[in-house]
Amino acid sequence: MQRSVTIPARPQPLTVVPEETALIVVDMQNAYLSKGGYLDLCGFDVSGSGPVIEETARLIADCRGAGIPIIYLQNGFSADLREAGGEGAPVWHKSNALAFMRANEAYAGKLITHGTWDHEIVPEVAPLPGDIVVAKSRYSGFAGTNLEQILHARRIRNLLICGVATNVCVESTLRDAYHREFFPVMVTDATGPAGGPAQQAATEFNVTAFFGWLTTRAELKAALMGNAE
Repeated sequence: MQRSVTIPARPQPLTVVPEETALIVVDMQNAYLSKGGYLDLCGFDVSGSGPVIEETARLIADCRGAGIPIIYLQNGFSADLREAGGEGAPVWHKSNALAFMRANEAYAGKLITHGTWDHEIVPEVAPLPGDIVVAKSRYSGFAGTNLEQILHARRIRNLLICGVATNVCVESTLRDAYHREFFPVMVTDATGPAGGPAQQAATEFNVTAFFGWLTTRAELKAALMGNAE
């Protein structure tokens, strides 16, 4: 019989089976977390990245200890921008990184481009052998990727979601997970917004009211360690 644990989530507790659960680590890259990365260059405040990195590292360790697989999403484009699609694609217009590179020739091919520092996952939470890394070029981890196939192949039904940016790629991935019949749980202190507290609060409201559940890293750890049925 498989063990189940009850996560003290909001808006109500959620009971899950760890063997049917995966941790999705969204875009923990220099582009979104580091000074000199794309978000910083575009004028977004990244000064709050440190606590998000620390809590994400602890969360990854907690999930490893519970036997929960770790799946990383890594956002970016090939050097020739084949995934961007040119002016006929909305991302060509809406990607701040692509727009910044077009306006600043010195940065062309340097922001969220495969093989660059900006594209790399920060070392504090870097994948280990056996972890899964899913490349993506849109906000959602399900858009144009094999993420859903990976999850179904492992009989995963529940997704713990952390990373950046809360109000962009995290929320987009969580919404798509909900629409694909997964149970998504966002770990609030292991996520960080592009913007400020208002953007974080807006996503948290959307998740609790419409799309999923919220918990904290400490609450989740306590459930995984001792709340067995």
